[in-house]
Formats: sequence, C-alpha cells, structure tokens
Amino acid sequence: MVSPRQGLQTLLAFALVAGALNLLYIYLEPTAQALGFSKNSIGAHEAGPPDESHQADLKEWSNETTIPGPRTHGFTIFDQLYLRGGVFYVVTSEPTNFPPRGHILSRPIDRTQGADTEPTDADLRFVSPAEAWPILGDRAILVEEMSMIMQDTPQFMHHYYHWWGEIILGAYRVYSAVPTTGGPLPSPARFILPHSGDLEWKDRAGVDGPLMRAAFPSTAIETSSYWGDLQQLNQTFVFQRAMIINRSAAHRSPLANMWYKMISSTMNVTAPDRFWEAVRKPMLENVLGYIPLLNDHGAVVSPPQLVSDKPIVTYISRQGGGRRLRDEDHQALVAALEDLEAEGVCEVHVVRMELMTLKQQLDMASRSTIMLGVHGNGLTHTIWMPPSPRSTVFEIFIPEGYLFDYEMLARNMGHRHYAVWNDTFATYPKGAYHKGVKYPEGFHGNQIPVFGPAIALRIRERLVGPIVK
Repeated sequence: MVSPRQGLQTLLAFALVAGALNLLYIYLEPTAQALGFSKNSIGAHEAGPPDESHQADLKEWSNETTIPGPRTHGFTIFDQLYLRGGVFYVVTSEPTNFPPRGHILSRPIDRTQGADTEPTDADLRFVSPAEAWPILGDRAILVEEMSMIMQDTPQFMHHYYHWWGEIILGAYRVYSAVPTTGGPLPSPARFILPHSGDLEWKDRAGVDGPLMRAAFPSTAIETSSYWGDLQQLNQTFVFQRAMIINRSAAHRSPLANMWYKMISSTMNVTAPDRFWEAVRKPMLENVLGYIPLLNDHGAVVSPPQLVSDKPIVTYISRQGGGRRLRDEDHQALVAALEDLEAEGVCEVHVVRMELMTLKQQLDMASRSTIMLGVHGNGLTHTIWMPPSPRSTVFEIFIPEGYLFDYEMLARNMGHRHYAVWNDTFATYPKGAYHKGVKYPEGFHGNQIPVFGPAIALRIRERLVGPIVK
C-alpha cells in the first residue's frame, strides 16, 4: 500500500520529468520544426514533412466536397475534391446534393458507336466522411488553387475548334459564373490531361499549344506522365478547387440533344458579359504585343501603327481546301466585297489562313469587325475578334445544311451570327435558335453556292445601318 508521502514524492518526480522535457523541447524547438516535428505530434504519430509540404490533416474529416458554382453537365467545379490511385472521391454527408456520376465524367475511352462510356467506381466514388478515413487515410497532399482536369482521351482534343471553341471556352464560361468576394477570378494554376501524352492533345497545325502558353503563361499543362506520378506515390491528394471537364458527360445534357455540341450544356449558364476577355486580351498582348482597340463604328483607333478609318471585313477563303465555294461564286463574292471597299464602307481582306503565320492570323482576327467564310475551322478565329455592337460572323453553308459550331462561338463572344444559304440568310435573337442539325448531300463538297452581292448588302447593313440586337 502506497503512503500519502510516497504518492506525493511520485507526483513531484513526474512533474520534474515533465518540466525537464518541456524545457528540452523549447531549447530544441527550432531544430525540431526544421525536421517536421511539432509539440503535439511527438508521441502521437509518425512525424510528417514540414509545413511547406502542403499537407492537409483529414482526421476530423470536416472538409467535405462542395460545388461552388453552376451544375453543368461535363463542366463540374468542386472544392475539396479528393484523388487516390487515379480515382476521384467526393466526400459528402449528402450525396443527393451532387449531380449523378454520369453528368460529371465518363470512362476515359474514345467516343465511338456503341462504346460504353458510363463511369464506374474506378473513375469516381461518392463516400461519406466515415467511409473516407479507411480509404483515404488521415492526411492528404494539398494541390492548391484552381485545377482544370480534362478527363478525356485526345480523340477530340487535337483540333483547333474542339480545344478552344468547346473545351476552353466552355470551361471559362462556367468558371466565370462562380461567385467571388470581389475582384476577378484567378487564372487556373494548372491544366491536367490525365489520359493524353505530351503531344497528343496538340493540333496538327500547331496552334493550340502556342496559344495556350500565350493565354496562360504562368499555368502548368500536365499530361499523363504527371497523372502516373500521382498514382505511383500511392497517396491521397486533395484539389483545393478543380473542374472536371468531360465530353461524354457534356453530351448527356438535354441541350446537347438540341445543338449536338459539347459546349451546349454551358449555354444556360449565366456568365458575365464579355467573360472571354480574360482569355482573349492576355493572349493577344502576349502574341502581338498589343490589343487593337476599335470604336463604335468598327474602325481601329489604336495602336497608332494600325489605325484605320474604316471597319475591317475579313473573308477567310477555303478555295485551297476540300469544302469550298464554287470558283465562280468565290470570284463574284470577292468582287462584291471590293465594291464595298471602293465605296468607302469598309476595308476588305481576303485571306487563306493556312498561308499566314500564326501571328498574322491573330493580328487579322483581332482587327476585324466582320468575318465571313464557308463553315470550317478558320472561323474559330472569331473568338479573337473584338466584341462590339457591329461585330458579325457570316457562315456559308450548302443550302439547307446547318451545324451550330460557330453560332455557339458567336453567341459567347457577343457577335451577331448569320447563316448563309446562297442568297438566303438566317439570324436569331437571344433565346431563339435554328431548329436542328442538317448534313445534306454536298455539305463537305467543293460546289457550295453563294450570291456575293447579297452578302455585300448585309455587310453594308451591319456597318452603316441601325444595329440589330
């Protein structure tokens, strides 16, 4: 039996030892912190790396996954999105608050007839906080700031229109709608292409890569090797904010059944006016060294070396390609445009983009008020045209043919879009659209008709007549 005296002596001994350990820690604290130890970690668990390792403590599992912005098929933004072993994890106590998995992503396979793209637990899982700890552990490596994750194969990536006109434009439309506490949204810290090699996502013409570096000079572009590194570490990662971008999921939107474009799902998102200027302006500044400024009539007023007294009309000729106008109609169209120029209505440029340097192409697009051409990749340049009340796109189709590709771009940019069928035109106000997609015989042919004087008349109306809203 322990006497009161012996008990008191034991307590004093423990107090002396504890005090000595505390003094020792204070003396050694700078060294201990440099090695990654903290006072609370000693004896509690194995010491972790220093604070700058960007680790997040998950023991309490209070950081559940949330969606801070619009809920859009194929363009879903998450805060606190987890990843382990190549599988995304949404940690939530309320899984019904999230879109179905198939609206977020798909199996990373090519979209072919009959392919089963429906995602599985190998792609994304919803787990409760209680389920998360055994799977993800008690800490994660933090991937800070905004990540845009293109969770697709390169099947459609390596195309100028699909990359810029659907993937990047759609992502930015949704991203710009995220509420902020003031000031512009930060540029993404990284684009991640888990299922694409370093060169597989780039287009054959060599446009996509350079323009990405110009528009996002401080943003990393990580590919499948990066994704493989994350899996090899066999650790849990948490993305502070991330958007999963997926073509198959976007095409599950009811809007895609109307317009048949990946970007269709984003068109009901209320984006700020001219949201694309956050991409267009830095890209032009970094490629050209200037951003042309146009007045209300479409004339270039700066920089001084590029000043024009008339608006610029650019006709993108496809006469060296497969899908093109009848030769006689092309010549008549050029003559009609030259008549407009002779009258002082506009300055006309007839160009073949494939014969120009990238810098020349962007310079021309950035100074144009009106751009016209046969349906084709060159009209993707309309995303670099300055938006104005008179900016206009004339897209020439085989009669009765129609696709929504460049109408979608024009609507996002704030340009007026006209479909042209020989001497017939169609344009639609906000909220109204052409009905259906049509591929009649000759759509991709070399005998597309157009009546040049009719286009010239519409251009005159757009440049000198009342503004059609």
